[in-house]
Amino acid sequence: MGKARQIVLARRPQGMPVPEDFRLAETDMPVPGPGEFVVAMRVGSVDPAIRGFLDDRPSYIEPVALGAPINGMSLGEVVESNNPDYPVGTLVRAFATWQDHYLLSGESWGLEKVHRQPGTELHHYMGALGPVGLTAWVGLFAVGEAKPGETVVVSAAAGATGSTVGQIARARGCKVIGLVGSADKAEVIRDLGFDAAIDYRATPDIAAEIARAAPEGVDVYFDNVGGEMLEAILPLMRLHGRVAVCGMIGQYNDADHPHGVKTLWQLVVNRIRMQGFITYDYPHVLAQAQAELDQWVAEGKLRPLANVRDGFETLPAAFIDLMSGRTIGKTLVRI
Repeated sequence: MGKARQIVLARRPQGMPVPEDFRLAETDMPVPGPGEFVVAMRVGSVDPAIRGFLDDRPSYIEPVALGAPINGMSLGEVVESNNPDYPVGTLVRAFATWQDHYLLSGESWGLEKVHRQPGTELHHYMGALGPVGLTAWVGLFAVGEAKPGETVVVSAAAGATGSTVGQIARARGCKVIGLVGSADKAEVIRDLGFDAAIDYRATPDIAAEIARAAPEGVDVYFDNVGGEMLEAILPLMRLHGRVAVCGMIGQYNDADHPHGVKTLWQLVVNRIRMQGFITYDYPHVLAQAQAELDQWVAEGKLRPLANVRDGFETLPAAFIDLMSGRTIGKTLVRI
C-alpha cells in the first residue's frame, strides 16, 4: 500500500514559528470508504490563517493537535475513487491537510473541481485563480460592496490577497491605495497598477500619508493586518464606509497581546460597517467570482503574483518565510 508523507505539528509555536515546530512523518496510505476518494497533493497553499490553527485556542476550526498534520488548502488530483462525481484524474481543491495523499468526500469543506485553462500554470488555481482570488472577490465585492469610482485601501498589499484585491478593484473602476512594508513591495504594487503605494515603515504618520492619497476619504478598507493600521484608517473612512476584515496578520504571532484599537467610535460617527468573513460563507457568488477572475486574467487586468517553492518537505520553511514578512505574492509549494 505504501506510505503517505505528512508535515505534523511537533510543538506549539511561541511567537514566530521556527523549523523545530514541525516534523516530517509517514503514515499508512489512506484507503477510501464509500463516497470517498484519495487525492495526491499537487500544490500546497501556505496561508497566514494557518498560524491561528497552531495555537491551542478557539478559531473558526479546531486547533491542530500535537502530532497531527497541519491543516491548509490544497490542490490535487484524484488517484483512487469510490465517488462517481470525482473520478480518477479529476483536479480538486479543498481544505485538507499537509499530507501528500489525503482523503476527501463530497462533503469536504471548500471542495471544488478545478477546470484548468490551456496555457495557465496549475499553481495559479491555488492563488489568484483559486482561494486567494475568491477571497479577494468576496471581501471586496460581497462584503465591502466596492463600486466604480470609490476609493479602496488595502493593507498587506504586496501579499497574496492584497495584490489581488488591488488589481480587481482597479478592474472594476475603483481608485486603489496599497499599504506595504518596504520600498521594494511599493514598487511591485505600483507596477501592478495601484494608484498609490505607501510604505508604512518609511513614514512616522501613516494616517497623514493615506489622507494625502485619499483627500476625500476612504470608501472601502480591505483589512489584512488589524491593530495599529486599522486604528489609523477608521477616522479616514467616509460616511457609510465599509471595512472587510479578512485577517489580522499583525497579531498572529502574538495572539496573547492584541493591539487595542482606540478609534472604534468612528463606527458610530460615520456609520461604518465592519465585518469579518470566510470565503466559503458565500457559496452563491463563487461561480460569478471565478468567471470574472478568469476573464480578468485573460484580459491582462489581473496578473497573478506568486512565490513558488518546490518539494513537499519545503512547506514549513515556506510558511516561516511568509509569517516573517519576507515574501511577495501568494506563497505556494508544488509537489
